[in-house]
Amino acid sequence: MTRRRTRRPGKRQQQRDAQLIGFFMTAAAVLGLVVMVVNWLLAHWWVLVVVLMLAVLAGAGWLYNRHQQARWEAVRAQGLRYGLAQLDALHHSRFEEAVRDLMRRDGCRDAVRVGGGGDLGADVKATDPSGRRWVIQCKHRRNGARGSAVGTPDLQVLNGTARPVHGADIAVIVTNGRVTAPAVAFAKQQRLHVVDRQTLGVWAAGSRPLWELLRAIPPPRKPSALS
Repeated sequence: MTRRRTRRPGKRQQQRDAQLIGFFMTAAAVLGLVVMVVNWLLAHWWVLVVVLMLAVLAGAGWLYNRHQQARWEAVRAQGLRYGLAQLDALHHSRFEEAVRDLMRRDGCRDAVRVGGGGDLGADVKATDPSGRRWVIQCKHRRNGARGSAVGTPDLQVLNGTARPVHGADIAVIVTNGRVTAPAVAFAKQQRLHVVDRQTLGVWAAGSRPLWELLRAIPPPRKPSALS
């Protein structure tokens, strides 16, 4: 009679068995640890009470700090003022942030700076309390009025992207410098708005929102959640 050969488990099967055993051992160890911790906490319940009290105090402290920060941000925004000399001294990226902050001061709570590489002509976007979408391109001149003037090509970039790409209701170019006469004429033809150095000075130093300083602003949309 010939003996039957018993088939030995393959390497894959052995690996699966080893993994299964390891899993059960790990689960048993974790379960044992959990039981030990629970038993210890039951025996030392006051530790759990202390931990809960500390967590409540930490949460209350976090909420208080957040409330204070929001309060101070609101106070700062309400009193935000810039002089033209301050704006001239800014880096161009800080100038964009200043324009964003002025929009926030005026009630555009979602105002955001998006300037940088690939911004497609939009440095600041905001929604005003009347629901109108603003797209702003910023042109900072280190020498202020003595710097190079903003020309028609700058307005053409804004005109080509503000409405079709960014969905603007109001497209604006803001500069602390000068704007050429052809650029102003082009802006009027294309329903663009120009905030030159003089208008910027009034806006940045006063309490009137930008839409009260510009002409031919579109009528309000249906009030949004930002109203």
